[in-house]
Amino acid sequence: MPTQFSGLLVPAITPFTADGDADTPAFVGFCRWLLAQGAHGLAVFGTTSEGTSLTVAERMTLLDALVEGGIPPSVLMPGVGSPAMGDTVALTRHAVALGCGGVLSLPPYYYKPASEDGLYAWYAGVIERVGSAALGLWLYHIPQMSGVGIPLSLIERLIAEFPQTVPGIKDSSGDWANTEAMLKAFPGFRVFPSSESVLLKATGLGAAGCITATGNINPHGIRALYDGRETAQADELQQQAATIRAILSDYPLIQGCKAVLSAELDDPRLAPLRPPLTPLPADKETDLRNRLDAAGWRIPAPLK
Repeated sequence: MPTQFSGLLVPAITPFTADGDADTPAFVGFCRWLLAQGAHGLAVFGTTSEGTSLTVAERMTLLDALVEGGIPPSVLMPGVGSPAMGDTVALTRHAVALGCGGVLSLPPYYYKPASEDGLYAWYAGVIERVGSAALGLWLYHIPQMSGVGIPLSLIERLIAEFPQTVPGIKDSSGDWANTEAMLKAFPGFRVFPSSESVLLKATGLGAAGCITATGNINPHGIRALYDGRETAQADELQQQAATIRAILSDYPLIQGCKAVLSAELDDPRLAPLRPPLTPLPADKETDLRNRLDAAGWRIPAPLK
């Protein structure tokens, strides 16, 4: 059965070799580390994972490796987004066959503007072609990157037609008004904002947790915030997590995460990016690490 995800899910970075190939052993090791440091689940092949820079075959191979490496498939929500329905169907069938707790799907993001009827037909087509009661298809709203949003009216239609299959959404719009509207319009629908900076007020309205890039470098701090959200320390934990998020957000998130992790975990395999992304300039990396250090951030544990 699909997982009713909650808490901290991390869109884990994808390590690459010097030749630009996906580094499978480094990826598996890093994902294990994230879970050991407090992540409840892994939204692999999301934006921070450079997921759309990975081929269908690469995503399948890496997902196989995670499961073969002992990571429970129930904690995995792999990204299956693609402009081609057939690719999304293939990736989704593969994830379901492995027993993954769910999949995270962008809308088709090439032809714009896309009508609501067209988007509904696309999502319905994926669900019907996969044809499995074990499928949990989570929507992924990130219009600033995809150029195609997921309006509330589309969510309403999908919930009405596929209530057991479409359990929630990742709202990466960065628009609190949009997140709040989702939470108020669809009680019980599992909404994940993409920033821990709003975790307290979001969970106060029923959000399931957050799926955040910062989880790559601060899984322990965000997990502490989630666990302590109803305690006397909640506001302090929220401020600490928000501070780390604000610092990282002053730099490109993917490059920032990879620069910090490769340096602090002393593992150069975590640094390479795929074009068109390029590394942070050395002065920016130094500045980022110094600011995190001044804020009291520390890597929680070595990478084994």
